[in-house]
Amino acid sequence: MIDAGILSDRQVELLKGEIVEMSPEGVPHAYCSHEAGEYLAKLLGDAYGGKLRAKVRHAKPITLPNDSEPEPDIAIVQPLGREYREHHPYPENIFWVIEYANSSLEKDLDIKSKIYAQAGILEYWVVNLKKLNLVVFR
Repeated sequence: MIDAGILSDRQVELLKGEIVEMSPEGVPHAYCSHEAGEYLAKLLGDAYGGKLRAKVRHAKPITLPNDSEPEPDIAIVQPLGREYREHHPYPENIFWVIEYANSSLEKDLDIKSKIYAQAGILEYWVVNLKKLNLVVFR
């Protein structure tokens, strides 16, 4: 459907085989996810004498085996370079996933936490922008 352009004007992600509308990104969400992504990219790029240990992907799809292709706000993945021209990161390529939640909080804490756990994602964080707290799933 994406390749055919049917969903080109909609922000959606695939969760357990269902096409789910994504909430619009508000100002706090955009600011926090951008700043965290920049910080993590710098930290991971500078660590270990400049050797890149991981890549930070901002709002890009990941492919999971449970008929899901979510677009987390931040995914810390193996730096596989051009391999990602052929496929999105798979669970074995993913170190850590972060979602920033305001209107999507319930979906992120319930549906997505289960999807990520079933796929074997070892670290999943949800930043609750309403209460300014962090929920960590391991």
